[in-house]
Amino acid sequence: MAVNKDLYLEVSASQKPAIELLQSIGYTYISPKDCEKQRGSRYHVLLKDILRGQLRKLNRYSYAGAENEFSAANIERAMEELDEPLTDGLVRTSEKIYDALLLGKSYPETVGGGKSLSFNLKYIDWEHLENNLFHVTEEFAVDSLDKQHNARPDIVLFINGIPFAVIECKAPHIPVEQAVEQMIRNQQADYIPQLFKYAQIVMATNKNAVKYATAGTPKKFWSVWKEQDTAFLDSGLAQFVADRVPTEQDRNIISLFRQERLTELTRYFVLFDANVKKICRYQQYFAIREIMKTVAQQDSRGNRQGGVIWHTQGSGKSLTMVMLAKYILMVLADCNPRVVIVTDRKELDGQIAATFSHTRLNPARATSGRHLVELVTSGKADVVTTIINKFNTAERLAARNTSRDVFVLIDESHRSNYGSMAAKMRTVFPNACYIGFTGTPLMKREKNTLTKFGKLIHKYTIQDGVEDGAIVPLIYEGRFVEQKVDEENIDMWFRQATKRLTDPQKEDLRRKWSSIRRLTSTDARIKRIALDINNHFILGFKDTGFKAMLATNYKRDAIRYLKCFEQFGDLNCAVAISPPDMRESVDDIDEGTDHEVIEYWEKMMKQYGDADTYEEAMKNKFCDGEIDILIVCSKLLTGFDAPICQVLYIDKELKEHSLLQAIARTNRLHDGKEYGLIVDYRGLIQKLDAAMDMYSGAGLENFESGDLRGVVIDVLEALGQLRTAYTNLIDIFTDIKDLDDTEAVEVALADEKRREQFYNLLCAFGRALNLALNSEQVYAALPGEERKKYQDCFVFFSKVRRSVKIRYCDAIDNSEYEPLMQNLLDTHLSVAGLKQITSPVDILNKDDFEQELEELGSLHAKADAITSRLSKSISAKYEENPAYYDSFSKRIKDALDQYKEKVISEAEYLAKMRSILEDYRSGKSSVSYPERIKHNVHAQAFYGVITALFDDAQVEGMTPDFAAEIAEEITAIIAKHSCVDWTNNQTIHNRISQDIDDLFYAYEKSRGLVLSFDLIDKVIENVKTVALRRF
Repeated sequence: MAVNKDLYLEVSASQKPAIELLQSIGYTYISPKDCEKQRGSRYHVLLKDILRGQLRKLNRYSYAGAENEFSAANIERAMEELDEPLTDGLVRTSEKIYDALLLGKSYPETVGGGKSLSFNLKYIDWEHLENNLFHVTEEFAVDSLDKQHNARPDIVLFINGIPFAVIECKAPHIPVEQAVEQMIRNQQADYIPQLFKYAQIVMATNKNAVKYATAGTPKKFWSVWKEQDTAFLDSGLAQFVADRVPTEQDRNIISLFRQERLTELTRYFVLFDANVKKICRYQQYFAIREIMKTVAQQDSRGNRQGGVIWHTQGSGKSLTMVMLAKYILMVLADCNPRVVIVTDRKELDGQIAATFSHTRLNPARATSGRHLVELVTSGKADVVTTIINKFNTAERLAARNTSRDVFVLIDESHRSNYGSMAAKMRTVFPNACYIGFTGTPLMKREKNTLTKFGKLIHKYTIQDGVEDGAIVPLIYEGRFVEQKVDEENIDMWFRQATKRLTDPQKEDLRRKWSSIRRLTSTDARIKRIALDINNHFILGFKDTGFKAMLATNYKRDAIRYLKCFEQFGDLNCAVAISPPDMRESVDDIDEGTDHEVIEYWEKMMKQYGDADTYEEAMKNKFCDGEIDILIVCSKLLTGFDAPICQVLYIDKELKEHSLLQAIARTNRLHDGKEYGLIVDYRGLIQKLDAAMDMYSGAGLENFESGDLRGVVIDVLEALGQLRTAYTNLIDIFTDIKDLDDTEAVEVALADEKRREQFYNLLCAFGRALNLALNSEQVYAALPGEERKKYQDCFVFFSKVRRSVKIRYCDAIDNSEYEPLMQNLLDTHLSVAGLKQITSPVDILNKDDFEQELEELGSLHAKADAITSRLSKSISAKYEENPAYYDSFSKRIKDALDQYKEKVISEAEYLAKMRSILEDYRSGKSSVSYPERIKHNVHAQAFYGVITALFDDAQVEGMTPDFAAEIAEEITAIIAKHSCVDWTNNQTIHNRISQDIDDLFYAYEKSRGLVLSFDLIDKVIENVKTVALRRF
C-alpha cells in the first residue's frame, strides 16, 4: 500500500479539509485572486462587488405605498462608512462596526416633492439567513500599514463580502498555541488589525486541538468549544463528513460556523465590556439555550418555569447573566420583558451594574424599594439591578408588579433565594420567572428545596472549568502552627521553621523574630503565623508578579497581622475591612469597641474620606500589584476578582459555601499562573483523599462528593510532576555522552526546534521545582540527595539557557514565567552572578555586545553568536538595500561553510566573523557603485533593486552608469512625493507608480530601453517596498 507522506503537512491535514467542509455546509469558495480584484488593494479587506450587490438586494425603503431602491451614492457611502478607521484602537473600532452590522445605518433619500427623509439600511439580513451570501477563501494576503508586517491568514469566512471569521491552521505536530500566538500577533497595530476589526470569531486549529476567541482576546482567554446539542452535531457530521472519521476540527467547524450558529453567536453572544470584546464560552451558550427552553414552559401556577444555574466561580457567571438579559430582551421583545438582577452585597451589585453599563442595554440601579418597583413598572430601564434588602421596603410599601414577563435573576442564589427574602421577592413580583445563579455546588439539603424554586437547569463544575482551562487548578497545603509554644520551646520551633534556609536568611529571620517578640500583643500565635507567611511569600512569590490574600476571623486580627508585617519590613501589606461597628457576616462579632480597630479605621477615613473610596482604593492597589498581601475578614472573599492573586492564606473558620467561595479567589486565569495555592492554618480540610474526591471535615460533608470533584489537589501530587518534568528535560540530551561537556550540549542546541523544546521543558521543570521547594510537605517528602540533584540540574541548565540565548540570538522564551525562574535562582538556589535574561543586545551597540561575547566559553560559541546576531540584523534591514545586505549574507555563508567543511579552524572562523562584523558596523561592502551615486545612499539602494531585476531579465544595453542614472531619477520621484503619512496614502502610491512608468516610457523613446510590462511592475513594487523603509 502506498502511503502519502504529505498527509501531515498543514495544508493537507488541516487547511484543505477545513475548506472542503465549509464548502459542504454552504460557503461558496472564492479564490484569493478573485478576492484581490474586489478589494482595491491588499490593505483593504472588504469584497466590495459582493457587498455592493448585497446592499442593493437586501435594502428597500417604503414611501407613499411604493418600494424604492437606495441611491447608488448611499450604497457607496454605506460601504465606506463600514470601513471605520482604527484611530480608537481595534476593540473600539470593532464595536462601531458591530453596531452597524447589528442595527444598520440611516441614510437620507429624496422622496416626493424633493423632501429628504432618512431610512435604515442593513448590512446583514438577520431574520432571513437565506438572503445573505456566505463565502470562504484561503491564503488571504493582507498588507500592513508600512508593508513590513504583511500577513496571510489561512482561511477567511465572509458574510455579504464582510470578513466575519478568520482561521489559522497548523500541522498536527505543531501545538495549537502557536496558531493562537500568530493570530494575536496579526491583530497588533503594526500588523493587519484592519482585517480583525470585522471578525466576530477567530479560530486556531491543528486538526486535533481547536481554540476559538474573538477580536482582541488575550491568549489565556482562548476557549475550547464542547458541543452539548448532540443532535445538531451528529446530524452535521452525518451529512457533511460521511466519508471519513471526523476530527476535532470538523466538530468545531460545524459547531461554530454553520450559518445559523455563526449568526446566532454574533448577534446574541458577543459583548463589549469595558473596552474588551468578549464572545461566550460554550457553557454560557448552552446554559442560556436551556434557560430559554425552561422559561417557555409553565409551572403549576401558570407562570414561566424557573430554575437554578450552577456555574463554578471564575467561569464567567456575571457575563452569563448579562448575555441572558440581552437574549431575553431581544428574543422576547414582543412580550415587553423586564429583567431584575438581585445580589446580596453592595459591591456585587456595583460589579454587575458596571458590566451592564458597557453593553447596549439600558440598565438602572435601584436606590430604594419604591424605586425598584417604579423602574420595573415604568419601563424606563431594560435591566434593573438591586440589592436583596430593597425588597424589605418594597414589601412594606405593598408595591406589586403582577406581570408574567418579569425575569428575576438572582446572583449567589444559595444565599439569597433560600432565606426569608424569597417570600418577600415573591410578594413584590408574584408571577415573575425566578432564575438563580450559584458559583458553588448545591448542598444536599439545598437540592431538596430546588423543587420550590424550579429545577437545576444547567451546571458547569469545578472540574469542567479546570479541564477546559477556564480556571486554574487549586493546590491545597495544610500548615500547622503549634498553639502552645512557651518561650523555652521557641528556639526549637524556630529551627524547625527555618531548616530550608541559608545561614544569612536564618540570621535575618532571627533578627525579625526577636524584634516581633517585643510587640505588646499577647497573641503569640498570630506572630508565628505572620512570620511563616512572610517567609513563605518571600521565598516563593515575592518577585514573581503574583500576590496573596490573608483571611482572618476578626478585624482586630487583621490589624495585628498588618502590624507584624510592618515590623518585618519586607512586604507591602494592607487591610480591607468594613467599619468597626458593622458586622461583615452573620457569625461576626461587633468590634465597634476594639481600640486598635477604631484607631486604624479613623486613620483610613482621614486618608480616603469615606468607606467606599477606601475599599475601592485597596482593591485597585491590589489588582495593580502595589500590595503584596491583602488582609481581609469577610469582605472581598466573595464577588471580588483579582487574577493577580495566586495564594490564599486562611486563618479563619470557613465552611460550606463560604469556604468554596473564598478558595476560588485564587482560581482566576493570569499569564504565567498555573495554579492557585491555598495555605490553611486552621486544618479546614483535615483529610484530603484525591482518589475518592471525598472531603470530610471543613463543613464540606454536606455536599455530594461528585459535585466537589476537582476542587483542590493535594500538594504532594506536585512531587510526581517534578520527577516527570526532570525526566522529560534530561531525555532531550540522550545522544550526549557527557552532560558536563557544555560545548557539546550547546552545539546540540544549534537546531532551533530542539532549542525551543529545551526552553519549554526547562521552564516546566523550573515551575515544578518552585512549587516543591515552597511546600513544607513536598520538601519533607523529597530525599535530600534527590532534592540536590534537581537543584543542581536547574542551575546547570539555567546557565546553558543563558549561554545559548546569546549564542543563537534568541528572544526571551516563556517570558511570563521569567520572574518565577529568576526568583527560584535568587532565593532557593542562591546562584550568584547568573544575570536575568533580557532581550538580545543590538549588534551595533559595540560595548554591550562585546560584554555579552565575553560570557561565552568557546571560540566557536563566540563566532556563532556573531553569525546569529548579524543574520538577524541583516534580515531586519534587508529591504532598505537588498544588494548591499546580500553582500554580507554571502560572506557569512562562505565563512560558515568553510568552518563546517573544516577548511578553517575555530580561531579563523571567529576572526573572519569579527572582520565581517567590523565592515558591517562601518558600512564597508563588497558592492561597488558608479561614481555619480557614490555619496547618494538612497540612489545606491534603488540601484541595487533595479540591477538585480535587470540582470535576471538580461536587459540589453544596460550599463552601470545608465542604471545609476535611473536610480537617481527614481530617488527624485520618491523624494518629491514623500510627505507626512504618505505610507498609507493610496493616491500618493498611485502617483509614484505613474511617474516611474512615465520615466521608463521616456527612456524607451529617448534611449531605446525596452522593458516588459511585468518587469516595470516588479521594479515599481520593489522600489516602493524599499522606499517605505527609507523615506
